[in-house]
Amino acid sequence: MTALITRDELKAAIDAGTVTVVDALGGEYHAKRHLPGAIALVREDVDRLAPALLPDLDAAIVTYCSNPACPNSGQVADRLTALGYTDVRKYREGIEDWTDAGLPTESG
Repeated sequence: MTALITRDELKAAIDAGTVTVVDALGGEYHAKRHLPGAIALVREDVDRLAPALLPDLDAAIVTYCSNPACPNSGQVADRLTALGYTDVRKYREGIEDWTDAGLPTESG
C-alpha cells in the first residue's frame, strides 16, 4: 500500500521544490485545474511515459486525483512502485481538498 501525505506536508514540499506532483486525472481535468507544477500521468500511460517524465527512480513523487473515492492516484502510485520508483506517496484527499482549503491551482 502506498504511503500517504497530508495537504500541509504536500504544500511544504511543493513550496520547497522537493517533490514531483503527478495528476492522475489527466486530460481535460488536468488542463482545467491542477496542483502547482503537476504533470499529467494516467494509469494507462504510466509504463510508456514514466521513464521520460520521471527519470529519477529515487525522486519524491506524490500522486493525486479528485478525492478519496477516486482510485486513479492509488493505481498510478502502485504502478510507479512496481516499476521501481522508491519514494511514491499519495495525496488521498485530492484536488477537492486542496481547493477547499483555498490553495492555488494552475490551468493549461
